[in-house]
Formats: sequence, structure tokens, C-alpha cells
Amino acid sequence: MSILIVSGTGTEIGKTVVTSAVAAAAVAAGLSVAVLKPAQTGVGPDEPGDAAEAVRLAGPSVTALELARYPEPLAPDTAARRSGLPALSPAAIAEAAQRLAARHDLVLVEGAGGLLVRFDPDGHTLADAARLLSAPVLVVAPAGLGTLNATTLTVEALRSRALTPLGVVVGSWPADPDLASRCNLADLPASAGIPLLGAVPESSGALSPARFREAAPTWLAPPLHGTWQAAPFMSHWAPPLPGPSGG
Repeated sequence: MSILIVSGTGTEIGKTVVTSAVAAAAVAAGLSVAVLKPAQTGVGPDEPGDAAEAVRLAGPSVTALELARYPEPLAPDTAARRSGLPALSPAAIAEAAQRLAARHDLVLVEGAGGLLVRFDPDGHTLADAARLLSAPVLVVAPAGLGTLNATTLTVEALRSRALTPLGVVVGSWPADPDLASRCNLADLPASAGIPLLGAVPESSGALSPARFREAAPTWLAPPLHGTWQAAPFMSHWAPPLPGPSGG
């Protein structure tokens, strides 16, 4: 796996922090890593974007590349049209990822929002770039109520396009999870049909870079170069089942 697509079930669910954690874990495992952000929206010309955040958290050895930047926080196609800037094609994304893969052990391609957010007027999405690259897709999902439907729909969209969903990572695991979040640990793999590959604690992006790099492998399963194990995590957090009623 030299190229991995990182997509979310929506926005503001921890996708950039998960990308940074995978990068940090891979670097700790001795790999050279690049992070590609095809379309950065909602960030000014002199502000750091998501790729720069991955370098800040995962370490200066990580290569960052951003292909397009649009000032308004909108879907890439909409943001491009409103700004008058060129839209981004899946071919351009794939070519950039392949160039990075020629010089790095692992390339992480972080999407914008969900899997089927439009990148250009022809309706191309991150899924089209993933198909050109024949790359697996890591799904980042929130912990709480509603995530089962969104995650399952994302996985169904991947499989309908003959794409491989690698697994799901909870992007922001609460310090005090509610009942829905705890139940979802077991229900996510059952509903979506993909393994749970990690849970990144909420507010991890606020850690110091040194602490982030040290902890990142403990949040992710071995396929993502970490040491996290689903079974003990689920055992710790799973709610007890109701006992039989008396009478």
C-alpha cells in the first residue's frame, strides 16, 4: 500500500488529525511519508492548510503538497467557480499522488469533506481519483448518533465503484462517550462491513507535536502502522447488555 486515500463521512470529523496520526505512525515505523491535499478550501493565501497541519503534527520529515486553494469554505467545485480559479480534475490528483509515490513509501491523499463531494463541473469526486490510482480508502467517521448510516452509505458508494474500503477510524473519540458512541464501536464494523482500525481521542490536534507523535501509534491498528487493538478497546467501552427481566 503505497497510496492511501483518506475520506470522511462529512466535514469537521477529525479527518486531518487522523491523516496526521497515520503519517506520524508511519514515520515512527521508519517509512517516508507524503501528505497530498488536492483541494484546500476556506483558507487564506498565507494561512497554513491541512497538509501543513499534518507536517506540524507528524514531523518535518513529512512532505506536504497542496494542488489548489480556494478562499471560501465550500465544496471544491463550488469554491472554484465562485473564485474564478481552475477546478481540479481527478487525473491531476492521481498524477500528483503517483509522483509523490515514486519518492515516498506512503502517500496519504486527504479529501475534502465526504467521498462524493464534487471537484469539478463534470461531477468528478475523490472516488474518481481513487479509481485512477487503484488505491484503498480509509473512512474517517464520527463516534456518535448517525454515524452508522453515513459510514455504511460511504462504504456502499466505494464498493459500487469497485473501490476497496480499508477500514474505519473514529476521528474524535470522546473522553466521556455517550451510549450511542459506545454501542457504535461494535455496530460500525457490523453495519458497514469493514474493520474498525482506530479511535483518535478528541482534541488530539491540540497536543504538542512531540506528544502527538509519541501517542499516534497507540490510536491506530497495525494496518495503519500502529499498535491499537480493537478487541480490548471495545471490551473497555462497550455498554453492558440489559439483564433478563424478572417476573
